[in-house]
Amino acid sequence: MTRAEEKQQLRKTIRALEKELPAAYKAESSAAIARHLLAMPEYREAGTVFCFVGTAREIDTTAILQDALDAGKRLCVPLCVGDGLMELRQITAFDQLLPGAYGILEPAGDCPRVEADAVDFAILPCLSCSHGGHRLGQGGGFYDRFLSRYRGGAVLLCRERLIREDIPVEPHDCPVPWVLTERGLWEDGTPARLG
Repeated sequence: MTRAEEKQQLRKTIRALEKELPAAYKAESSAAIARHLLAMPEYREAGTVFCFVGTAREIDTTAILQDALDAGKRLCVPLCVGDGLMELRQITAFDQLLPGAYGILEPAGDCPRVEADAVDFAILPCLSCSHGGHRLGQGGGFYDRFLSRYRGGAVLLCRERLIREDIPVEPHDCPVPWVLTERGLWEDGTPARLG
């Protein structure tokens, strides 16, 4: 089995597991992850933040997005513009988010574009990841392309019950230095202190 096939198999497994997670656990883990993230000095000190808009299957990022707006940070979110291609677009309010590709809330097309190298801190989704920062995404390549050109601080958000240490890795995969679950923060695979 190739690495790509292993990834596809693991995606099926993780999606099935995610469907079985109790709603209360999803809500509690999302809230704990948001609290941990808001305590990270790297987030607090960032002037420009890139954050995904969580779907029902992902971590709810509403509290993070709201905090960034309330704190006066320049907040950018992804806009899908083609196969595996996304742009970072600045928003200043939630009403600038509209249902877009794949039913995900996205910024309106007239929201200002932000280049990756202008981002101080990136908050990224995954289906699963290892504590060491190896990411399993949906398979579209959107975030792999972003990570290949981004050099700032980045954190993966993942529920602890979906963590897998045996993520298949391909040459184009870029590990992310920080992983945040409801249990806390990992830096390069080692538990780290928050704040």
